[in-house]
Amino acid sequence: MAQVPQTFFDALAVRTWCGLALETLGRAREEIDAINVYPVADGDTGTNLYLTVESAVTAVEAVFAGHAARSGPEGPTLADTARAMAHGALIGARGNSGTILAQLLRGMSQVLAEAGTAQAGGESAQADGRGLRLALRHAADSARQAVAHPVEGTVLTVATAAADAACGAEGDCGTVARAAYEGARAALAATPGQLPVLERAGVVDAGGRGLVAVLGALVETFTGERPREAAATVTAGALRVGAGSRSAVVSEAGGPGALTAGDPGGPEGPHSRVVPGQADGSASGVPAGPAGDSQGLYADGRAPHARVEAAEELAPAVGAPRGECADSAAAADVDGPAFEVIYLLEAEDTAVQRLRERLDALGDSLVVVGGDGLWNVHVHVDDAGAAVEAGIEAGRPYRIRITHFGAGDVHTTGAERPPRERAQRAVVAVVPGEGLAGLYTEAGATTVLARPGEPPASGELVQAVRRAHAREVVLLPNDAELRHTAAAAAEQARTEGIRVALIPTRSAVQGIAALAVHEPERRFDEDVVSMTSAAGATRYAEVTVAERQAWTMAGICQAGDVLGLIDGDVAVIGSDVMATAETVLDRMLAAGGEMVTLVLGDEAPGTIAEHLEGRVREGYLAVDTVVYRGGRQGAVLLIGVE
Repeated sequence: MAQVPQTFFDALAVRTWCGLALETLGRAREEIDAINVYPVADGDTGTNLYLTVESAVTAVEAVFAGHAARSGPEGPTLADTARAMAHGALIGARGNSGTILAQLLRGMSQVLAEAGTAQAGGESAQADGRGLRLALRHAADSARQAVAHPVEGTVLTVATAAADAACGAEGDCGTVARAAYEGARAALAATPGQLPVLERAGVVDAGGRGLVAVLGALVETFTGERPREAAATVTAGALRVGAGSRSAVVSEAGGPGALTAGDPGGPEGPHSRVVPGQADGSASGVPAGPAGDSQGLYADGRAPHARVEAAEELAPAVGAPRGECADSAAAADVDGPAFEVIYLLEAEDTAVQRLRERLDALGDSLVVVGGDGLWNVHVHVDDAGAAVEAGIEAGRPYRIRITHFGAGDVHTTGAERPPRERAQRAVVAVVPGEGLAGLYTEAGATTVLARPGEPPASGELVQAVRRAHAREVVLLPNDAELRHTAAAAAEQARTEGIRVALIPTRSAVQGIAALAVHEPERRFDEDVVSMTSAAGATRYAEVTVAERQAWTMAGICQAGDVLGLIDGDVAVIGSDVMATAETVLDRMLAAGGEMVTLVLGDEAPGTIAEHLEGRVREGYLAVDTVVYRGGRQGAVLLIGVE
């Protein structure tokens, strides 16, 4: 069904665009992953872009939900929604391309928010075609400034081309968006001629391909129509090459709209095949789809992956690199740094400038995006510790992610990792703190860390399932609010041929109980039943501190009160952690139990474990106690009774 078009760029348009961009990237994710060869051939650009936009969508939806909860007649403003989009993308940015996309969205939001706050009273604030042109221009410029050494033939080139094309368009937002999309599509098709590693691999830039998908969603937002190439995942990418004195551009689509010799544009996508000397589209070697499909598409709408054919007689491609950094060509032929380091950073602007200089000396692929005291830092280095230490000197780094590319990863050479045999069964679990992550990992589980206020998205869970590399996976969400997210991740993994069983654990202590009875040698169904039974037999509780005044099942709590939650509901409101923990534990054991599990957070009093163990030992016969350190898990104390 066609999308109802938005006339102006207002809050609803931001929401619509984010949702459509997420859907579009979801469809294109695997294709984009498959063509990811620069700056590192790690096959995750599509997934990183998807996770980045998913975080933006979550933030935008939270703004709309907040306004709906207040039951006000007015919805969120353009400024509020645009800022939420940018903030969500910033805190959720993954990988090199995801970080750059976050800066592009931030650049757009700054212009849109200014347009939104400039209009006071009367109608809802909105931006017109001129505002969208300015937003796209500022986005491209700010993204370029965020990259330490911009390289042409990448997403930066595509973003610049989109902005250039938009600035030359007159009309409403739909006209400007379509011009930007067409400009980006043509620039994408030219990327193999600008970056040798892309030409050798026979693909376009993966990050640029993702940006074209996002811009296609922008077109759909304002016109109600999905661009033809995006709807079919594009049939071909047209590239210009020189063959002696001739220049040929061919399109697999043939038919109406096919490119002819000398046409500088071309549909986007990684499926282009260039055949020197043939400009009429009758090229031999241009693959048709199955059963003679003249459009070159398979039945499910996918286009066949095509390559840029190498030929000794070819002259250098048109569109030589502009301003390419000196080390980019060398990067195509040698291995790069061993680690990717990403973290959020709270720091002042002056400290960030010094940080850029230090990280630039440590490695490459440096991208620092953000502002107003919050930054997302991405860099490839050999010394991951030094990159983190640089962040500590600059401010407060958190959500630190360090990925080792591994000996099997070849940087920008297009070589594939040696295949790794799949395990028969694995457990994937969401855990609230570093201590529990270590415990689960020691027990053989693949973990996803959920920090306070930062629940994992479905794409992150899917990534963890893939990382487990098993034919069968047991998924433990360990949080009642993650049930739907985990179900979506399980469904996605099943479409990839992985057998997934979701056990609806609502607390990490239920997950511990399930993991304790896990036996990979059993039949899958039997193992799942046993783990589900163990989790279901475990009552769970937590002791935490109230952040604000609120109504609860136990009455009204004030900020700073100590809350005791049993099976998800507030049962005790107190003023002392130790006393509240005692009351909660007594209530849980009143119904019986054989084992008490205590998971201590960093804020737990130093003597609480010893005190509660003694209370169990003295007051309850034949009940054992086990204590774990959870680290920064949000709650002061987690309690399980089974």
